[in-house]
Amino acid sequence: MPNPYLCPNCKTNRSRFNMIQQIATPVKLDPKSGDIIEQYQNSDAGPFHLTYQGPELKVQCAACGLIEDERMFIKRAQQ
Repeated sequence: MPNPYLCPNCKTNRSRFNMIQQIATPVKLDPKSGDIIEQYQNSDAGPFHLTYQGPELKVQCAACGLIEDERMFIKRAQQ
């Protein structure tokens, strides 16, 4: 269900936003060169690799540039 947004920073923008989809790619890097040694699937990253737990969506205010979790914009609009 869609929700209205209000920027918690500039407190005026209610209509112009950038929706940022976050797609985590689990990888193992070479500690010296930084090259990718191995790229995992989310389900088989191994016992020492935590899977990404963050939000799938971030929102950027197109007026002031603030980037936050979507819930912050929704919560501000409800006040």
